[in-house]
Amino acid sequence: MTFKTILAASALAMAAGMPASAMDAKIYPYHSKENYCPSGLQPVVLGGVVSCGQPNQSISYAEMKQHTVSRRGHGRLVCPDGEKGCYRQ
Repeated sequence: MTFKTILAASALAMAAGMPASAMDAKIYPYHSKENYCPSGLQPVVLGGVVSCGQPNQSISYAEMKQHTVSRRGHGRLVCPDGEKGCYRQ
């Protein structure tokens, strides 16, 4: 799909009117060097797809998808001979 096709499809969807649930969607800004969007719009990400619009979130989609994983220190796994099961030490 070309950019013009995506832009035309999004403009058509806006002109037709979106349901209320679509209006509540999270629209993230897409940071890029180039801005090929019409005046007053900027690149945004909606559901992982980049198009033109006005963001309603302050962080980018990439920042939202990042999450920190904390790992607790687990002891080594001990499986004694002759006993049923293993346990962490």
